[in-house]
Amino acid sequence: PATLLAPVAERLSRSVVQLQSGPGVGAGVVWGPGLVITNAHVIAVQQVDLVLPDGGTLRGRVVAWDQRRDLALIRAPVELPACGTGDPRLRAGALVFAVGHPLGVRQAVCAGVFQALGRLPPGLVLPRLDPRLDWIQADLRLAPGNSGGPIADAEGRVIGVSAMSLGGLALGVPVTEIHAFVKANR
Repeated sequence: PATLLAPVAERLSRSVVQLQSGPGVGAGVVWGPGLVITNAHVIAVQQVDLVLPDGGTLRGRVVAWDQRRDLALIRAPVELPACGTGDPRLRAGALVFAVGHPLGVRQAVCAGVFQALGRLPPGLVLPRLDPRLDWIQADLRLAPGNSGGPIADAEGRVIGVSAMSLGGLALGVPVTEIHAFVKANR
């Protein structure tokens, strides 16, 4: 039942921080001890403030960017639980949800349906995303502030991070790409 999503989302929210970099607000996911993953477009500066789920604030330092994949890695003294990860190859129609801070609403959750993991339609030109790469595509309502936050399966396992919304279709970086990026930049 849909009511069972609430405790799963609450558990995942413990691993989600709000990122403040100038006037912009985005989300980040605690990936491991001292590591937070987000989108490259969320932070354009080396230092970023991380607002923890309890409202406390820490300073983080961006140590790697990948503009092609729209990823950034932040080192910070976080003592939050790291997210669990899952397989981004879900069946079309599987329940997924996103956690973020849309329009400044902290720890907001939206649920939707997984559509596909694959390339974007030919001829589609997006300012930040490389259409030759595979992207998570889901029917999720994202808004500014969701970027960099997790997209998770119904068990709360992160399958990717939100990158942008295109006509109601949420696009995200698959967890397999995030693992490779973190491993290359530890």
